[in-house]
Amino acid sequence: MSQDPYILVQQEIQTALQAAEQLRASYLRIRSTARGDTEELVWARNELKATLSTLEADLDELEQSVSIVEQSGARMFGISEQELITRRRYVSSTKDLLHTMKGEVNSLQSAVSNVHAPLHKARAMGPRQDDDQSEWARQEQQMLIQEQDRTLETISGTLNTLHRQAGLMGQEIEEHNELLGDLENQTDRTESKLARAQKRMDYFLQKAEGESSILSWRMSEVLATDILALTPAPPPKQSLDGVSIS
Repeated sequence: MSQDPYILVQQEIQTALQAAEQLRASYLRIRSTARGDTEELVWARNELKATLSTLEADLDELEQSVSIVEQSGARMFGISEQELITRRRYVSSTKDLLHTMKGEVNSLQSAVSNVHAPLHKARAMGPRQDDDQSEWARQEQQMLIQEQDRTLETISGTLNTLHRQAGLMGQEIEEHNELLGDLENQTDRTESKLARAQKRMDYFLQKAEGESSILSWRMSEVLATDILALTPAPPPKQSLDGVSIS
């Protein structure tokens, strides 16, 4: 039975919310100790904003699915009215939480900008240009690091896949070896049975040939006896005087 798509999206949102909470805590910690927009602070703020934007998109998709169920009727989708109300409350409360977190980030960023605005105005064009180049170099370095991280994740996934495939291949080879061993044993037993059967066949043939010779000799003897018994005796010889001579 397939799982409810709402549950899958909700689980993804909950995981992203936990990540956003961790980024928010990290951002607040860095801001409390940083003097101005440091690299670490800007990175933490950008990561938090990106995570919140992704969450908003996922939550909009979830809200659309809830609206479709509300319009079509909960029973059509196999859920109860109470479950539908619970889903609507979850979407509303999560939207409020995201709105609060985004407002907090924007307000903190504005506060940092207002505090350091006079200092930025007092800077000359030369240092500002250096700051722009440093910012560009930092962003480029950050992009390279992220690209390397994605590449390493891809390589790690590929290695894991190859490891699983090698394990499966080893298991299949082991199973094939066992089957070949069984086949070899069965072949040996079959050859042994055939050899014993051949010996018995040779014995019976030799015995049959011997019995056939004896039978032929006895039949010849009986036939000769019968011929002698059927042959008539010669007539007695007579003398000149009419007296038979035996």
